[in-house]
Amino acid sequence: MTQIPATRRRRPDGPNAGVLGIVALALTIASVAVPPLLAAGNFFPSPTGSTTAVSGYFSAHRDAVTLTGFLVFAASVPIGIYAATVYARLLRLGVRVPGPTIALFGGIAASVLLSLSGLLTWALGQPVSGQSPALLHTFAFVTYAIGGVGFVGGLGLLMAGIAVPALILRLTPRWFAWAGLVVAALSELSFFALVLPPLAFLLPLGRFLGLAWLLAAGFLLPRNRHDVPGREER
Repeated sequence: MTQIPATRRRRPDGPNAGVLGIVALALTIASVAVPPLLAAGNFFPSPTGSTTAVSGYFSAHRDAVTLTGFLVFAASVPIGIYAATVYARLLRLGVRVPGPTIALFGGIAASVLLSLSGLLTWALGQPVSGQSPALLHTFAFVTYAIGGVGFVGGLGLLMAGIAVPALILRLTPRWFAWAGLVVAALSELSFFALVLPPLAFLLPLGRFLGLAWLLAAGFLLPRNRHDVPGREER
């Protein structure tokens, strides 16, 4: 019986992290771009708007709200799997610093918070008679806090946990690791949007740039130690 050379053996690597990143980013974009097609071009309202405007949107466009909730929840699944996959890969690459654990914690937190936000959004779209406009507005703030600030904060930890080892051990190009750290820092600063609403612009930056960076990281990270080249200074 022919024995497979050790250099050709591969340990199970789980799902392709880059593909998971593509799915997560695509579903996230769809959750923003597709529902307005059912709402006559009206996008999901900001909770900082008036109670009349926010509750009116939920009452008039239930199908769009329900679809938004479904797509947001769907996007949370590949993010959790991505975190577990990258955590295992970093350990296989010999990273023995807190980075992989921080990345796993951030990814799980981001996935759980986004799934909660999606389920709450789905609930807002259900036809319940006698809904209070004030209650609808309150739940809009809850979904914003959980799926906006909370999710982006977790995503920032996921990025930082990958970018720091990637920078130190040169697992990716240095400029790419630095870009991840910058986006991660902006994501963590988005916490201040809870007390300084003008900083809310950091949330879409952290969400979309963060997911795009994670997508690229999924393809750039080596699969095992033998794939780590002796990189020159970049």
